[in-house]
Parts: sequence; C-alpha cells; structure tokens
Amino acid sequence: MQKRALGNSGLEVSAIGFGCMGLNFSYGHALSKEQGIALIRAAVERGVTLFDTAEIYGPFTNEEMVGEALALAPVRDRVVIATKFGFNIDPETHKTTGMNSRPEHIRAAAEASLKRLGVEVIDLLYQHRVDPEVPIEDVAGAVRDLIREGKVKHFGLSEPGAQTIRRAHAVQAVTAIQNEYSLSTRGPETDGVLQAWEELGIGFVAYSPLGKGFLTGAMNKDTKLEKNDFRSILPRFTPEAMAANQALIDLLNRIATAKQATPAQIAIAWLLSRKPWIVPIPGTTKLHRLEENLGAANVALSTADLAEIERAQSEIEIQGTRYPEQLEATTGL
Repeated sequence: MQKRALGNSGLEVSAIGFGCMGLNFSYGHALSKEQGIALIRAAVERGVTLFDTAEIYGPFTNEEMVGEALALAPVRDRVVIATKFGFNIDPETHKTTGMNSRPEHIRAAAEASLKRLGVEVIDLLYQHRVDPEVPIEDVAGAVRDLIREGKVKHFGLSEPGAQTIRRAHAVQAVTAIQNEYSLSTRGPETDGVLQAWEELGIGFVAYSPLGKGFLTGAMNKDTKLEKNDFRSILPRFTPEAMAANQALIDLLNRIATAKQATPAQIAIAWLLSRKPWIVPIPGTTKLHRLEENLGAANVALSTADLAEIERAQSEIEIQGTRYPEQLEATTGL
C-alpha cells in the first residue's frame, strides 16, 4: 500500500484508510465483534494503517472493537488510530443529548476512549463537530494539554469551517481535517476548507468517499433500505433523488469499463488524484469490498480521464441534501 503524509505534521498513513463506523453502527447490518475484528485485521494485512472510529459510534462499542483488533503488538506500532469527541452521551441509555466540547468534557472523553481502545496514546483525536457554545481556542487548548501529557499525538477537526480551522491552528497545530468529500459531495472545494488546509499544511481525511455507498453503483431507486439504516432518512437516498443522481453512476461506469475497474475504484482514485495530502477512508463490512476499495490505489486516472469527469459532472446536478435540515450541522455520522 502506498503511503501519504497528512500535511506537514510528519504523520504518515496508508493512502487509503478504513472508516470503521459501519462495522457495527448506522448502516443496518452490524457485524459481530469477532467479525469486525477479523475484517480490521485483514485490512492491516493488506497495508492499511489508518483506522477511524469515534465514541459516538455504537456508542462506545466501535472503539472497543477497533481497540481489540489493533491494540496489541506488533500491530499497534504499525497503525494510526483516530477517534473523536464532541457529544454528551448518557452512559446508561447511550442516548446522545447534544454537543459538548467543554475542556473538562474533552479530557473525560479522551480518558474514556483510551480505556475502550486499550492504548496508552490516541494517535489522532478529532473534535467530531464544532460546538457553537465553546470557543474553538478552548477546544484546541484542551487537546494541546492532552498532547503535552502524552495522551494524544495529533489534533484534528471534523466538518469545521475555514475560519475555525485557522483559529484552532493558531493555538494547537491541526494535523488533519476530516470532512465529507466525494464526487457527490464537493463542498470542501468551494467553502474555503481546502484552501485553508493547503495554506496551513494540514492533511485532509475524506469520509464517505463513496457517497455512503451510492457511488459503488450497487444502489438505485429500487433499493430498499432497512429501517435501522440511517440512510433511510437522508434526502439523497429517496427513490426520486437516487433516480436523478443515476447519471453520476452512469459516468463512473463508463470510465470504470474503460479502465477495467469498478465505479467505487474510480470514485476513490479521483479523490487520490486531487491532492497528495488527501486520504480517503471508505468503510465496508465485506472482505471483497475492502479489497476492491484498496485496489483503487492502483487505478491511474489520466489528465484526459479527469477532464472527462469534470466535463460530464458539470452537467449533473446532484439532487438531495446530505442530511435532513435539522441534522445538517450536528450529526456525527
């Protein structure tokens, strides 16, 4: 597996990471802990070194799965474990009751994550969503303290705006930004985030690089989602939106056929082509999909291929927002 540096931080990871959320959270079908651990370890064997989780995934159980899969030597020394804080989660009911990035909560959340992961240090700790009630300088300062104490190595932000990135970075160097970015979600290109991260030498971790599964080509307007699959409430996954967005899948299929690849591999290869500091973190529950995703690192898109994607996509207007309006700014998924 090729390696990439996350900005100027010195942190090097596999060019394609693994988003662990879907192993047992949000997508309906959940793997057992044993199945999830086996798939994570299969990813390690295939060269993946960046594994992404969060306290809210489960809640808590995803971190436990990731920790059990990766915490022991010699695997621990070869991988980067990223996790996230930022929500009030009732320890008894596991219900989320809003954001919380107060410094004292950040410390408590980090300590709890360390225990669940079974590690002595968190390699990359993200604020999961920007808390409007807490100045970002206070958040950065709290993580800076954890770094000085040796409990965290690197600081990250998920879904921040450009000014938030700059303000946080002035207090504690930000190693990575994690935003949704794909051929169906290109907001980071126009909201100033990519410009800020490049100016400041920050890495970019792209979550949902396959459009939450849509860009694999395995879904269409007739797809029936389970009630416990969170995509069932997303505007972009209504039958009408998926029918309208099928044009993007048709584009990926055309290029994939020419490249002897799959639509998913073209979507990931496109992200890899954008900048050398971008690291996509697709997730899956299936070994053959894991191998397919990792195969994207070997798909070379020419200048002509990229131009064709841009030309064709400029004629496609993606239908449906990422999240329902009431969840757009606060969801941790």
